[in-house]
Parts: sequence; C-alpha cells; structure tokens
Amino acid sequence: MEIGISTFVETTPDVKSGKVLSHSQRIREVVEEIVLADEVGLDVFGVGEHHREDFAASSPAVILAAAASKTKRIRLTSAVTVLSSADPVRVFQDFATVDAISNGRAEIMAGRGSFIESFPLFGYDLNDYDELFEENLELLLKIRASEKVTWRGGHRPAINNRGVYPRPEQKLLPVWIGSGGNPESVVRAGTLGLPLVLAIIGGRPLQFEPLVRLYKRAAAKAGHDPSKLQVASHSHGFIAEDTETAANKFFPSTQHVMNVIGRERGWGHYDRNSFDAARTLEGALYVGDPETVAEKIIYLRKNVGITRFMLHCPLGTMPHDEVMKSIELLGKEVAPLVRKEVEKWEAEQEK
Repeated sequence: MEIGISTFVETTPDVKSGKVLSHSQRIREVVEEIVLADEVGLDVFGVGEHHREDFAASSPAVILAAAASKTKRIRLTSAVTVLSSADPVRVFQDFATVDAISNGRAEIMAGRGSFIESFPLFGYDLNDYDELFEENLELLLKIRASEKVTWRGGHRPAINNRGVYPRPEQKLLPVWIGSGGNPESVVRAGTLGLPLVLAIIGGRPLQFEPLVRLYKRAAAKAGHDPSKLQVASHSHGFIAEDTETAANKFFPSTQHVMNVIGRERGWGHYDRNSFDAARTLEGALYVGDPETVAEKIIYLRKNVGITRFMLHCPLGTMPHDEVMKSIELLGKEVAPLVRKEVEKWEAEQEK
C-alpha cells in the first residue's frame, strides 16, 4: 500500500487576508513540501498541470525536476499531465529527464483533464477532446516502448523512424491513466494494462468499487494479469493533531475553491454541512487526526481495492507551515498505521 501527496500548486486568495501568493513563492514552497514528503517516508508526490491564474503548475515536470535532485526515495509524478493538449514527444522527453535526475523515480499520470484552458492556449479544438487523448496516448506508449518511432495520426505531423531522447533510467517509464470515474477511461486503462488513478473527490468512495471491477475485467479480457495492476485514488484531505482542528483549518479554503469552481460548472453552494458529511467514514474527504484518516484509507483499501492513496493537500491556499505539518503527520503517523493494518489484512486474505 503506497501513500503520498498530490497538489495543484494553488494560488487562490487567502480567505482571511485576501492576500495572493506569487506563483514563484508557491512553486518554491511545493519543492519544500516534496522534500519533506521524502524525508518522512511517503511513497509518491504528484503535481497537477493547469493553465489558469489560481494554479501555478503549468509545467509539473520542471517542478518535479527541481525536487528530484533534493530527494532520495520518493516517486515523482504528474497528477495529471493534460495529454489531450500536450505533445507526447515533449512529455516523454521531459519525464525521461526527470527520471535521469531522480535516478529512476519518475512517472507520468496521463489524463484528459477537467479544466479546458489548455485547449485554446495551445490551439486545440475542444470538439477533438477525446480523439486527441486517444492519439496522444497511443504515441506516448509507442515512444515509451521503442527508441525509434514511426507513427501517423490525425492531429500532429507524422514521425518516420525518428529517435526520441533521452531514454529514461527505468526500462519502462510508468504511465498511469487518470480518470474521474468515466467507464470508458477505466476500460481503456485495463485494456492497455496500465495502472489506474481514480479522482475520488465527491460522493461515496464505495461507488467506485464497480469501476475497479470493470477495470480488472477489461485487463483480464485483454490478457493482462489484474493482480499485478495498481489502482490509486486521489482525494482531498488534511491532517492535524486533532480532528476538529483539522476540519476548522481545512474548511475555509475548501469552501472557497469549491464555490469558485462550482460557479463555473453550475454546482450548488458548498457549505459546512456538505463538508462535514464528506468527513464521515463513507465520505470522500480525508480530514482529521492521524487515526481518523488512517481508518478511512484502510476502509478504502479493503472495500474498493485501492493500492495507492494520494492525499490532495492543500485545497486552495493554506499556510505553508500547516501544509508541512499535515505532510509530516501523513508520513510519520498515518502511513505506518495503514501499512501495518493492510499487511495484516492481506495476510489474512491469503489464508
């Protein structure tokens, strides 16, 4: 069971002061957060790609490269790379470079993205949303598999027996498929035999269990061994010494972000009742003291089949020292509790 952190490198206004961090400062803070996550024994850190004012990470690979030389063990991944509007050749080259700097710890999490700002920015048509992803994923996997590439698609110039360099330290650079719960995405990942990441950020996490079964059926049908495929979750959360402190610190920025995005997408108003309902055992918020958060992660492992859990922290702008403390608690207290219980449970399942 792997435990880690994901971030979108938010630069939303501070809900108390109204102050907005510069993109530069927040990027430097995230590098510090990655270094701490490595020091406290977390397994993975993911940085998500966005192209808007309230998120500073338009180039996750550059941030991860900055952290790669300062860390020793933690795996470094995008979360996600918006592959529909990215050049697969450059994506591979960027992450192969991160892989070299980190001595084989880079990963790519490829997704279509729930934000669309990159499409007009890079000159892509939203009507090609799905087709672009399928083509670009096909090319990315072809580059991963072979140094010399010959490929032709409908949205970028063809490649005729050209080499793509540098080659990664790892023999096969890991490529995960990120999904918000779309059955087609899940089936695609299973059919290709790629690990799957589910964004479990609302509703009941148990609702994702049928999708995990669908993923494994698709993998088996395509000739892959489902038992060797990883399934990750990405969920919002925050950890403090006691549960009420965690909730009171995490709610203001969470409410701000959820209502800003909600207005863009036509969601209802997000209030404290919605927040508290999601903090229950069967809810999608992982907010509380270490024991509470560990219990929820263990519940997710046993009932949904997740093998990697990524806590998305912070959601919106929070004080850097509070985020650092949350990461420390996740690594030093939550992760050992989860690993011990999961190891015990898996041993019982094998009997």
